[in-house]
Amino acid sequence: MLKHSSKGIIQKMIMLGMALWVTQVHADGVTDLKAALVKLQGNTPLKASIESKSWNRQGEGKKAEEMQATASVNIEDSTRGLQVMYSKDLLARLQSEERAKEKDANSKMPMTTTLKEFNANELRPMVSAANNLSHRLETAVYKQEKQDTFNGKPARLLSFDIPVEHLSAKERKYLKTYEGKLDIWIDADGTPLASRVSETIKGSAFVVVSFEAKEDESVVYGVTGDRLVVLRKESKNLSAGAGEQNETRVIKSLQIQS
Repeated sequence: MLKHSSKGIIQKMIMLGMALWVTQVHADGVTDLKAALVKLQGNTPLKASIESKSWNRQGEGKKAEEMQATASVNIEDSTRGLQVMYSKDLLARLQSEERAKEKDANSKMPMTTTLKEFNANELRPMVSAANNLSHRLETAVYKQEKQDTFNGKPARLLSFDIPVEHLSAKERKYLKTYEGKLDIWIDADGTPLASRVSETIKGSAFVVVSFEAKEDESVVYGVTGDRLVVLRKESKNLSAGAGEQNETRVIKSLQIQS
């Protein structure tokens, strides 16, 4: 018969083996993430409201000009396609801006600018987020996975480098330096919780004109039915060149409707 101490050692070895097995099952976060994205490319009908808050500042010091606006639309995504519904109030505000522009060419048009955030290229990644995230992973270079937290709960953080090759040949032509990073937080099953993209660019055009830009994008995801959606997206852009400086910030939020 085994002595008590021997039994204890065997039990500990079994527990250690099980722990290692669980770790191995979830060790490859990229595989878990990709598997989750495949499952979340569904077509569950979606009704939601999307709000966009935009802020822009051009120039520096007292000569700087600022413009900001808030707008919202209702959307439906179903087998009929993606439909965007503008309220009468929003359309009236647009008409007011257009008339003001006719009277004064220097009149600002913040609402018109903000509505660009509701075009198909901007809305599709929000209501079908799995496709967009899968596309990012196609060129991203995996770096590491580590344990982290998101909203106070355990999460797995996957880190990637974004190669300069994801830019077009025309864009790369003027670059001197480029750095891109992608972080994705996932749960135990690989479902995306949030992501963050950071890109820093420096370059020159026509030899004498130098420029630099920094772009940051933070996203919070949610799941409705069998589709992954973006609940909140914040984009920041800071660029400078040829004596000009431009800073932009856009926050879009999606509220699912029953």
